[in-house]
Amino acid sequence: MNTAVRTIDPNSDAAIAAGIEPRPIEEISGRLGVPLEALYRYGPYKAKIDLGFAGQAAAKADGRLILVTAINPTPAGEGKTTTTIGLGDALSRIGKSVAIALREPSLGPVFGSKGGATGGGHAQIVPMQDINLHFTGDFHAITAAHNLLAAAIDNHIYWGNALDIDARRINWRRVVDLNDRALRSVIVGLGGPGNGFPREDGFDITVASEVMAIFCLARSLEDLEERLGRMVVAQNRARQPITAAHLKVTGAMTALLRDAFQPNLVQTLEGTPALVHGGPFANIAHGCNSVIATRAALGLADYVVTEAGFGADLGAEKFLDIKCRQAGLTPRAVVIVATVRALKMHGGVAQKDLGPENVEAVARGTGNLVRHIENMKAFGLPAVVAINRFTSDTSAEIAAIEAACAAVGASVHLCAHWAEGSAGAVALAEEVVRLADGTSHFQTLYDNDLSLAGKIETIATRIYRAGSVAIEPGALKKLGEFEAMGYGGLPVCMAKTPYSFSADPSRRGTPEGFVLPIREVRLSAGAGFVVALAGEVMTMPGLPSHPAAENIFVDDTGFIGGVF
Repeated sequence: MNTAVRTIDPNSDAAIAAGIEPRPIEEISGRLGVPLEALYRYGPYKAKIDLGFAGQAAAKADGRLILVTAINPTPAGEGKTTTTIGLGDALSRIGKSVAIALREPSLGPVFGSKGGATGGGHAQIVPMQDINLHFTGDFHAITAAHNLLAAAIDNHIYWGNALDIDARRINWRRVVDLNDRALRSVIVGLGGPGNGFPREDGFDITVASEVMAIFCLARSLEDLEERLGRMVVAQNRARQPITAAHLKVTGAMTALLRDAFQPNLVQTLEGTPALVHGGPFANIAHGCNSVIATRAALGLADYVVTEAGFGADLGAEKFLDIKCRQAGLTPRAVVIVATVRALKMHGGVAQKDLGPENVEAVARGTGNLVRHIENMKAFGLPAVVAINRFTSDTSAEIAAIEAACAAVGASVHLCAHWAEGSAGAVALAEEVVRLADGTSHFQTLYDNDLSLAGKIETIATRIYRAGSVAIEPGALKKLGEFEAMGYGGLPVCMAKTPYSFSADPSRRGTPEGFVLPIREVRLSAGAGFVVALAGEVMTMPGLPSHPAAENIFVDDTGFIGGVF
């Protein structure tokens, strides 16, 4: 047995979280005015909020919404979730009524290379191990509902195929909430007539499922079931769409999702309430937590801090153009997170050389940050920059960032919430309050009546700074079919590498004038958007050579270590 990995680092996130006694969940719910009868407890420190009460709060939704996003991620790290939590704690510290609204972590990255999604240091949500591993079982319910529909499709074909489903045109793949590259392409139905008809199939990760997207965009159980019924899962031999409603299992799917649809309530290390619910990826889905949780938080607190996945070119754009458009949300301010180390990488420095001062590289790298600031202002939103400060950062490097941001009218705040908790983000919180209390001029990037290809081109040229878009002929034909079917008014969900503005993950910094390739498009009629896949982005990730799962263990007391 490898005992080295079973040593608990006293400075690890897990050890820091274990050193603080959480408040009873009843105390946390009381801070939001959630009555005890509306609280369904999962042990002493986590609970679900009754859907009826959450719906009443969501109908009010008059708080100020603050979005936390980031530069394009790098191996050096940025700390977006940590900043979201630290900012929430800091707002509470200065006397504001606040709630945090976050996505749930997927087991894929928890066991892979990215790790969990509960923050870090002294800016965490707890219980961190529970949240990162199973939590309240929401993702398992989504996986089961998705795969029930997959089973219903093949079962319908087996028992006579009254809908005349064309087995060559089934687009409903199966899902599992793990990274497993061997499942990307599979053959199902092998083993003889008793097992159905053999056909090509495949798996996506659960967080890429349209069921997940619907779960996070629906406003009620009725809306949830109606959206599930609209999902197009196949075509018949006459090339007409077959929906989930045709398979008659949407009631059963909703039953599987009923309890999961209630928002989860947990807390930060400092006792700030956090609603953690839903979790679509931002590189292959829309990357936001559930509408019901966000709107409920806005009805229960004066300020709500939420985040969108990956960099602002992916997560924030989808949050603003998809979630806010569908949910009627009006954000008041944007926080863009960066680190000196990450900006050096965008300036051309290798990860192994990030330690020494390099003002020139930081200055070059700020182009990536400035572009994100400009993009957020294109939505009519004021932006403030949060720098997660490392001890190796120098005054000259910080000054280079401040100068670049000042040129585009954005202030910069150095943050130490990882080490100091809320005390390390007070200045950021005060600036956010000033911006959020101002008038919102929020607008989406494009109108609904723009063509689907036009929407793709608008995002590519205005947000990514592409010179042009190359849509594969087959994908272009599908876009025309979607429009002919009446789906032309839907927004577009871009599936692209998060590491670059382009579709090439190696092109850091500020690439421009490139050709953005669109190889495939998919209709998510229930979620209410069209997915455009750019480049080689995968909907089923793989594990790295040394996955994080190798370091996770349970000691003799039941403590789970190795989660990060």
